[in-house]
Amino acid sequence: MPQPANDRTTIAAISTPPGAGGIGIIRISGPQALTMMQQVFRPADRHCSYTSHRLYYGKIVEPSSERFLDEVLAVYMAAPRTYTREDVVEIHAHGGHLVLQSILELLLAGGAHLAQPGEFTKRAFLNGRIDLTRAEAVIDILSARTRKGVDLALEQMSGTLYRCVDAMRTSLVRLRALLEVAIDFPEEDVEIIDRPALLEQLEDDVLQPLHSLITSSTQGRLLREGALVVIVGLPNVGKSSLLNTLLQQERALVTPVPGTTRDTIEEYVDIGGLPIKLVDTAGIRDDAGEIERLGIERARNSINRSDLVLFVIDGSRELTVEDRNLFQAVCHKPLLTVINKSDLPQRLDRDSETTICDNGLTISALNHDGLAALKQQIFERITGGREQWQEEGCAPNLRQDIALQQAQRSLLLVRQGLEDGVSNDLIAIDLLDGLNHLGEIVGETTTEDMLDVIFNQFCLGK
Repeated sequence: MPQPANDRTTIAAISTPPGAGGIGIIRISGPQALTMMQQVFRPADRHCSYTSHRLYYGKIVEPSSERFLDEVLAVYMAAPRTYTREDVVEIHAHGGHLVLQSILELLLAGGAHLAQPGEFTKRAFLNGRIDLTRAEAVIDILSARTRKGVDLALEQMSGTLYRCVDAMRTSLVRLRALLEVAIDFPEEDVEIIDRPALLEQLEDDVLQPLHSLITSSTQGRLLREGALVVIVGLPNVGKSSLLNTLLQQERALVTPVPGTTRDTIEEYVDIGGLPIKLVDTAGIRDDAGEIERLGIERARNSINRSDLVLFVIDGSRELTVEDRNLFQAVCHKPLLTVINKSDLPQRLDRDSETTICDNGLTISALNHDGLAALKQQIFERITGGREQWQEEGCAPNLRQDIALQQAQRSLLLVRQGLEDGVSNDLIAIDLLDGLNHLGEIVGETTTEDMLDVIFNQFCLGK
């Protein structure tokens, strides 16, 4: 079980993103939070009592000279009703970097320690305010690229995954208690435990929900990390036009000159709630110049990493040998043929080009025709054709998924042991191993090194 945070250290950091803004926030947490605020904050009402969770108007000054730095609002929040369960102060200043940095330097000079990445949330976890699944949900909220990604993170923050795991752990604790009784009284003539009943409980309460969580981890990965979709084709088939149309902005230059795109262009787009990284590649051809060849090499690297290739061809002309060669070079990847320029007279003979054109989608990137069908096809190819995604929000991340799979392996050994009549003490070892892996998910048995890895993903001030 993680130990409470060090209650003798007070930390401070700028909690708003770098850059100019209307408001910038500096957060302080620890036993000296209020004292440190009082060193630099001069309230308009000099007789204020600093009631918890109430904003006070005043100014920030340099303590030694009373030099004025900024006009601010400050709030003191007394433990334990705070984010970290420690005394917390927030100073709401103007959002210029120099102003915020100057205030932070005053606090550090007054004895505060600069917070490490994620240290505020780590203290919230160590002090028992949130479990590890909720802490990781904070990262997901900050990094989400789509509304569905935010919704998933909010579900995790509300405790959905924690409750699923906690229910399984509770059931395993009951099973373990029965096994321990049987181990302690081996001389009893009557069998203490009902193995068929234990098998049923293990299957219904643990193994089935465990399998569901592991299955849903793919959904979670896609919503958190997105998928890489690479647009490939010969020069001037309309790759950049397709990128601009999907993004609904002029991101790539479009000209009739072959080789305009000489490097990969990457942008995210929301397709059905999935964050899709679209990559527009340089047109791959043999007679490219030196700079263009470098872009083509990057295009090939992107293709090798892709989750889906959009192979774009020009429907207003017949396929060439170069088209066919390029198709052979990329067809080892999941691929969707996109027949562009339906707004022009069509010369492509789809019936004689079934290898490339079979199941291909006809669109006009210029007129936006067929784009809805294309987005639907991209979504279905990426998700494996799932008609709907589960809505309960239990979608483990990679770390959690690994722990779930390790727990599953141990608990399948428990099931096998119960079926084969293995001794209770050996079954109990596997059961405890499964419990420990589930404990890693919520932070009950997580090592300090793993905690450092998790919280180092945070930005400063969170």
